[in-house]
Amino acid sequence: MRSDYDYIVVGAGSAGCVLAARLSEDPHVQVALIEAGGVDSAADVQMPIAFPRLFGTSADWSYMTDPEPGLQARQIALPAGRLIGGSSSLNAMVYIRGNRADFDGWVEEGAPGWSHAELLPYFRKSECNDVRGGPLHGKEGPLAVSDSRSNHPLVARFIDAAVQAGYPRNENFNGEQQEGFGWFQLNQRGGRRCSAAAAYLHPASGRVNLHILRESVVRRVLLQQHAAHGVELLSHGSTSRLYAHREVIVCSGAYGTPHLLMLSGIGNAVDLEPYGIRPIHELPVGENLQNHCRAYIGYRSDEPSLIHAGSPADIALYHDQGRGPLTSNLGEGGGFLRSRAELAAPDLQFMMVPALVGDGESGIASLDGYSFGPCVLKPTSRGRVSLRSAHPDDKPRIVHNFLTTADDRESMVEGVRVAMHIAAQPALKAGRPTAYRVPASDRKQAILAFIQRYAQSACHPVGTCAIGRVVDPQLKVLGIDGLRIVDASVMPSIVRGNTNATVIAIAEKAAALIGSNTERGS
Repeated sequence: MRSDYDYIVVGAGSAGCVLAARLSEDPHVQVALIEAGGVDSAADVQMPIAFPRLFGTSADWSYMTDPEPGLQARQIALPAGRLIGGSSSLNAMVYIRGNRADFDGWVEEGAPGWSHAELLPYFRKSECNDVRGGPLHGKEGPLAVSDSRSNHPLVARFIDAAVQAGYPRNENFNGEQQEGFGWFQLNQRGGRRCSAAAAYLHPASGRVNLHILRESVVRRVLLQQHAAHGVELLSHGSTSRLYAHREVIVCSGAYGTPHLLMLSGIGNAVDLEPYGIRPIHELPVGENLQNHCRAYIGYRSDEPSLIHAGSPADIALYHDQGRGPLTSNLGEGGGFLRSRAELAAPDLQFMMVPALVGDGESGIASLDGYSFGPCVLKPTSRGRVSLRSAHPDDKPRIVHNFLTTADDRESMVEGVRVAMHIAAQPALKAGRPTAYRVPASDRKQAILAFIQRYAQSACHPVGTCAIGRVVDPQLKVLGIDGLRIVDASVMPSIVRGNTNATVIAIAEKAAALIGSNTERGS
């Protein structure tokens, strides 16, 4: 293994896979991609319906929050991918870009160059949509985007019920209008998961200038005179150092990236000094944490749910045609709406699962039924990632402060009330449902008590190294030469929807920025 490279990319998640592939397109540069986890070849990665079986395994960082003050001091599970492809190898594959107001809002928050108009070309560059085209969609990018090949009847009933409840039908959540209910498009190709690794990294993995180091944990960034010049890593029991001639690019996510920076001496001095870490550069690393909080109601039903998936016929359909229930991403459909008419854009997203969701992220009850409910899209609550110790193997402290503001609680309560209204419509009543997990009544206090007892993370953490706070609009760490951050942590505020598509677009733009700077000799 060589010890020096032009670029060192830390983390082979969504952003890291994009950067490694794009930067290594130049045969004159040497790129190292370092991933703490292993390969992504397991059947549970490739088969869409199987992804919950990866939670809590070696493929998952298995983060947990500290007690959440807004959720009865419960500790909430936070799955995050620890394998090639990162969370794109174990997420629900929903392709949502967010709302154009999100990106225009970033500019107002101090991120020039990141408006919707300026980021749209990178969404289109990444996308290979097998159904939609036109000025808003890409047809030739690496990332497969397709309609569901499961189309469970219970999800169809849910969408019909939402329309019966007075909400519009929406055929394209990434089109001109986000509001309404319908089927999600998914990151799948031929009914199999299309992760960032499948889309970008694997096609590039044969390049002689791309070096992929698996099962290698970066313990700190090497800094000298406010410049990054490499990393220290532990790989297969041995500690070594790798050096970067041009840049170290950290792509470890909204939890992992601030953790690594703090271990390296970048952060708030008052947070580092108690652990014996010498502060090298003061920045608000780990602050501004945002995430979507979601709460599902559930009903038993006479109609078959996804718990029956896996019959010999299902297996044959999956292997022969890439169709059927084994291609389900669980959250096949949903919608977006405003809880109050005066809002300029949706503040709630709904997801429908044709199975009964139990406690935690991976629990599915062994009873026929369905679950659906809202998440708060633009939370006003802010959390924090901080150190637990100076040891790199100790996971960071994470507190989101879910639902600790009145605005967030009001939005979530109204969202659950809408869900109960949809559940009462004829399209869902036809299945003779019985309550499995629902609030005791539609009164605010009953709904709020239900939410505080059952709400979970939607696994969309962002913001902990935000543009304008920790990095500049070029994603370079403020005050540190040769160090850049490219992942969800750079978002100034969370987008209205699932975050993976936006992370990939951010990485596409970052690769273009890096290439442009290289061409200018900067």
